[in-house]
Amino acid sequence: RFRVNFVDPSAGDESPSDLHSGGHHHYYYDTHTNTYYLRTFGHNTMDAVPRIDHYRHTAADLGEKLIRPSLAELHDELDKVSGPRGGPRGGGVPGTAGPLPSIPLLGAERVKFGWIKGVLVRCMLNIWGVMLFIRLSWIVGQAGIGLSVVVIAMATVVTTITGLSTSAIATNGFVRGGGAYYLISRSLGPEFGGAIGLIFAFANAVAVAMYVVGFAETVVELLKENGTLMIDEMNDIRIIGAITVVILLGISVAGMEWEAKIVLLVILILAIGDFVIGTFIPLDSKKAKGFFGYKAEIFMENFGPDFRNEETFFSVFAIFFPAATGILAGANISGDLADPQSAIPKGTLLAILITTLVYMGIAVSVGSCVVRDATGNVNNTIITELTNLACVVTILYFLMFFFLKKQQQKQQQKTHSETKFFYFAPKIFQALCKDNIYPGFQMFAKGYGKNNEPLRGYLLTFLIALGFILIAELNVIAPIISNFFLASYALINFSVFHASLAKSPGWRPAFKYYNMWISLVGAILCCIVMFVINWWAALLTYVIVLGLYIYVTYKKPDVNWGSSTQALTYLNALQHSIRLSGVEDHVKNFRPQCLIMTGAPNARPALLHLVHAFTKNVGLMICGHVHMGPRRQAMKELSTDLAKYQRWLIKNKMKAFYAPVHAEDLRDGGQYLMQAAGLGRMRPNTLVVGFKKNWRQSDMRDVETYINLFHDAFDIQYGVVVIRLKEGLDISHLQGPSSPLNLADQRLLDASSQFQKKQGKSNIDVWWLFDDGGLTLLIPYLITTKKKWKECKIRVFIVYLQNFHFKCLKNSIAAFEEMIEPFRLHEDDKEQEVADKMKEDEPWRITDNELELYKTKTYRQIRLNELLKEHSSTANVIVILPVARKGAVSSALYMAWLEALSKDLPPILLVRGNHQSVLTFYS
Repeated sequence: RFRVNFVDPSAGDESPSDLHSGGHHHYYYDTHTNTYYLRTFGHNTMDAVPRIDHYRHTAADLGEKLIRPSLAELHDELDKVSGPRGGPRGGGVPGTAGPLPSIPLLGAERVKFGWIKGVLVRCMLNIWGVMLFIRLSWIVGQAGIGLSVVVIAMATVVTTITGLSTSAIATNGFVRGGGAYYLISRSLGPEFGGAIGLIFAFANAVAVAMYVVGFAETVVELLKENGTLMIDEMNDIRIIGAITVVILLGISVAGMEWEAKIVLLVILILAIGDFVIGTFIPLDSKKAKGFFGYKAEIFMENFGPDFRNEETFFSVFAIFFPAATGILAGANISGDLADPQSAIPKGTLLAILITTLVYMGIAVSVGSCVVRDATGNVNNTIITELTNLACVVTILYFLMFFFLKKQQQKQQQKTHSETKFFYFAPKIFQALCKDNIYPGFQMFAKGYGKNNEPLRGYLLTFLIALGFILIAELNVIAPIISNFFLASYALINFSVFHASLAKSPGWRPAFKYYNMWISLVGAILCCIVMFVINWWAALLTYVIVLGLYIYVTYKKPDVNWGSSTQALTYLNALQHSIRLSGVEDHVKNFRPQCLIMTGAPNARPALLHLVHAFTKNVGLMICGHVHMGPRRQAMKELSTDLAKYQRWLIKNKMKAFYAPVHAEDLRDGGQYLMQAAGLGRMRPNTLVVGFKKNWRQSDMRDVETYINLFHDAFDIQYGVVVIRLKEGLDISHLQGPSSPLNLADQRLLDASSQFQKKQGKSNIDVWWLFDDGGLTLLIPYLITTKKKWKECKIRVFIVYLQNFHFKCLKNSIAAFEEMIEPFRLHEDDKEQEVADKMKEDEPWRITDNELELYKTKTYRQIRLNELLKEHSSTANVIVILPVARKGAVSSALYMAWLEALSKDLPPILLVRGNHQSVLTFYS
């Protein structure tokens, strides 16, 4: 898809391409012994020059993947990249302990196919088949010349649009084994790919039965003419078909060389030529069988339809359509074509044109030469000579069509064997099973021998084909295949439309003569034709596809193919985010969008699950993690943790984002997150933190940082929620190697999972003491909308605050004074200079003046705790968060208030909105 010109002025007469593809094996990091880098840049460098092998995804048939130097290896300090990684002074590959074996450059060793041998011949061999010889004349007899041409033209329109779509997908990158399954799954994702993979593999297995039954019909016809039927026509078809499919199973395992395919194509062309010549040689012996040569009267009589035996136009179309399939044979091996961008469109579309003209020509010839009712058998309008030749052609055609074709190419420089697979059931099914989309079918992924033959797939396909051969009715089998092929073609066309609509930078097919809207029309046309052919079979197909889609979606296979579904999801999210940014906020649409300071998300699961209870499917939830310490180490942890913990959130069905930052301390990190987290209108508006349970034992500088986080949130107009469990929140110390737990740790572990359980008929008590805008009421309402909390009842308490603090118990006041004693300054007992110095060095200390000034507020917290214990000792409690004036209340006193308010209670949320209304009683 890109044309690259290599320029090396210093190379003299040496071809520039030799620098990349001939005879010189080197390591990309070798900057001292390899002169290519020196001649290219004038000095030695670790930087690798552009090379296609750096862009390969796997080490499969397409070549071996090379790894360019990482940015860290080029950018970090030189003395840090040492040891086994080698660097400029080393002799090893980054990440390994020894020298790298030389990399073979596969591009020069492969024999690539041209558009005729690689695409045209393959497509024509797959399109021409049993329908050409034993059903096309029947179709003309039923539909007449005019409608037969329309039938062929309709099939051609479907296959041409699909051919254009296939050309676009196939020229967007290499296509490996799996045919339609690979095209659809890598374009639309595993959900549609997995569904169509099973259906298409099944359709190809049934196609085997169709071709075998067609062959058996021809043989039985010959036996009938000679009076040598074994039992009767139906059972003879079954017997001959069963014997044939057993023989073909052996042939498929043995394989077929390329030369045999050429012979088959020559025989097919000779058979068609034999028919054309025969139409110009009228004989009296042929008239008894209805052949009179070209006559205008016969042409006019046969031009119109004469449907019999309850046949209709669309039932005839359903029987013919499998004759138009096989257009993907060339696209399936795009990696083995010399110029796939040119070969696939040219070969596929030309094959469709040639085969369509042949089908139409034979239809017109049959209608011009043969009468409908010469013998009373509408299937016996072809001359005996052609019928005998059709028998030979049909059996040889099976050798090409069934299962798997193998070929070996010997190279001049080095022997290199490759396996080329056509587009049939065992290989499609094996490719599907290798992706492990359906774990129950994993046994069929196993291959045998040097060519990874799907022997188990052969056996399964054999059994399916044998089952349908027992139907022994070609006209019954063909519509089944038509339905499944049309479903596959519909999804191929939709894949192109979807990829174009998603506007992914990765969608850049070299084939430009496609149109996304024509592809959409092709997909709709396929769906309409499915319904017209057989509405109940079409519904059944859709139900199967939908069922498989839902199953794969539910199972969520661990694959990432960069599908257009992902690209369109991103595009929709981007467009809606931009659109949302232009919408003004409204109180009715307010929702809490929470930034949770969790650290590692799995360290505080109770905090995560409780917030998830009121943000799931309602609001944004971001798990903030502040990395502190040396910057270099933190930067490495950021990238690894981002992927690790986002996967953890998804695995645990948490609808949340993980946002790590590096900062000097928690406060700086919190400021970074509060200012920068989110996108447009999807930004946090509520800070959620866990209560610092060990604050009295901690360094008071850390407590100061913790309290300043609240002040910063209020400055940025955030609401604040503090969650406290009396057992604690942090279980990170319990996640190491398993060891016996003490009683406290066991209680902590049990408490960490309490919000994952159904809460039953309990109460959520809301102590709404001050008007904060309504956040204190909104959160409990949102919690009760969730399934685990729906049986809980909300009780709202409003306290008359005037003089109620005088009722505090003396022992509660004494306990509070004892708690704050270590943090008091006692400036009245010290000299003024000493007290001022101490207050400057330790601003968190509680002064006597401060304690007296806020005595009423202190008693209020103590009294509230007593009331909470009295009325809400068994409830989940939500209480308004007291606000401390910044710069006036010390951190120690504020923490003491929170401690006094929330101690010895059930799970409690201390909530304070940003004093902007989040509730309204207007509709």
